[in-house]
Amino acid sequence: MPDELLLLLRVRLDDEMRKRKIAFTVGTVGEGLAISHFNRTPGLPKLQGAATGTKNMDASSRHGDRYTIKTVCKAKKTGTVYPDPQFKHKQLFEYMLIVQLESDWSLRSIHQLSWSAFLHLCSWDKRMNAWYVAISERVMTQATRIFPVE
Repeated sequence: MPDELLLLLRVRLDDEMRKRKIAFTVGTVGEGLAISHFNRTPGLPKLQGAATGTKNMDASSRHGDRYTIKTVCKAKKTGTVYPDPQFKHKQLFEYMLIVQLESDWSLRSIHQLSWSAFLHLCSWDKRMNAWYVAISERVMTQATRIFPVE
């Protein structure tokens, strides 16, 4: 297929996905995979996606636990977590899920950090004025691996 035709196909596909309101970003795909995995796996809490635009929370459990879901494909760190502007140390969620995708966006792994583990392992991004978590062996060995099951 010539490059020009491939580009035209991509543009048309993007237009159609916008018309159908299908979000297609690494983040939305990772959130969907994580929520789906939790909901179909016995022993894990059932999750419900948060409303679009909810700050620092992407899902919640039936027990009221708040989850922030950070998806990485090729990145070496998660997206940012912005502190509360008035109370910098306010707890923003109970759990962080780190979803790692393969290059074809299939699910590689899901790791979970509690709020206290997040505070212990996060780093501060001065430029963004927010926290992030490095995708490192140190972090992944201290996180609870949800998928694949050990």
